[in-house]
Amino acid sequence: MPYTAAWEFLQGLQKHGVKLGLEPIQTLLGQLGNPQDRYRTIHIGGTNGKGSTAAMAAAMLQAAGYRVGLYTSPHLIDFRERIRINGDPIPDDAVAQLTGRLRMTLRDTMGQEVLPTFFEFTTALAFQHFAEAGVDVAVIEVGLGGRFDATNTVRPMLSVITNVALDHQDHLGDSVDAIAFEKAGIIKCGVPVVAGRLSAEAAEVVEQVAADRGAPIFRLARDFRAAGDPLAGFHYEGLRRSYYNLSSPLVGLHQLDNAACAVAALELTSDLGLPVFEQAIRDGLRATQWEGRLEVVERQPTLLLDGAHNPAAAEAVAAYLASYRRAHPASRVVLIVGMMRDKDRVEFLRLLLPLADELVLTQASIPRAASVEELVAALDEKAGAAQAVPDPAEALALARRLASSEDLICVTGSLLLVGEMKALLRGCGLSPIRG
Repeated sequence: MPYTAAWEFLQGLQKHGVKLGLEPIQTLLGQLGNPQDRYRTIHIGGTNGKGSTAAMAAAMLQAAGYRVGLYTSPHLIDFRERIRINGDPIPDDAVAQLTGRLRMTLRDTMGQEVLPTFFEFTTALAFQHFAEAGVDVAVIEVGLGGRFDATNTVRPMLSVITNVALDHQDHLGDSVDAIAFEKAGIIKCGVPVVAGRLSAEAAEVVEQVAADRGAPIFRLARDFRAAGDPLAGFHYEGLRRSYYNLSSPLVGLHQLDNAACAVAALELTSDLGLPVFEQAIRDGLRATQWEGRLEVVERQPTLLLDGAHNPAAAEAVAAYLASYRRAHPASRVVLIVGMMRDKDRVEFLRLLLPLADELVLTQASIPRAASVEELVAALDEKAGAAQAVPDPAEALALARRLASSEDLICVTGSLLLVGEMKALLRGCGLSPIRG
């Protein structure tokens, strides 16, 4: 199958939308010989921070000398970002070849009535790629929820739940305890669990699921902790080990929680036959790259990109902007916000508006994006504080006109918007698949 044909087929699967359930992916993986069982896996879920935690864990494992697969979503610019081995995206020819083979498997064995979604198909593609490439371990990020997510077909050596907050209520439920139950669905019988910062409500649910499944659970702030600053240096006090003067290029105090979860996870893998020693912990954390999360891409003025898309993530961005303003009292903040239609726009904007000297509203170039009119309506009586510019390129141009060389421009509200901005900055087009 040529690469262009593979693209067309993958794009066609988008029409199936989101379908939570494991039967189609289990059927497809079964026909492939269950490739996900041919290597060890670490399964990482949670509302926010799971991608950063996965990137840190993968980087430390790679620094320890392992061949490491990393599966995450969504991508920012290029679909191939989702499937990596030792940091390298899956090659074009591998995407084309595997898409052709998996498509034939679908046609020959599954039938039209159980055609998978885009995410189910690409999950199977990733698992098969990792198996054929001979990875030692794969770090797998949950796509949506956990219990019925396509990635929940793995039998991991370890599970991680970074946190639980309101998001994707249309699929996961409208309360924290309901969402916690869905996230806890990745917990397997007897498989250790690392849990990040959980509210009392979420912790009760996750702890109960772990107890029911005989899964030992290790919680941030109870069994392990981190303190300090990711850039300047932090201390990790763990399950059996402590490390001083660790550092990571990922910005924001919330990354301490993600780093602590990643290091705790590798403490446990060391007990399970996948040892990672101190130097690999240090080197891997320092080498971690994870785009679109409080990422500075330009200076004078500073241009910051962050894919926060729900109120819990907005709190982390707000904390960073507040600390930035304290450190740079003469600087102004120009905020560019674009969100998806299914997100809590009112609360997201409420958290960030007090930190913005200028607010520019825009919309990513996909059907799911909230219009600038919808974003303006979310501001209610504060609508007059915003300038609405539907085109992201024009929104960025306006922000640059509003900002002086000492100011900060922050683009946030959606990873899809951040990906579009990065593509604009690089002068390249987006991958046609933005699911």
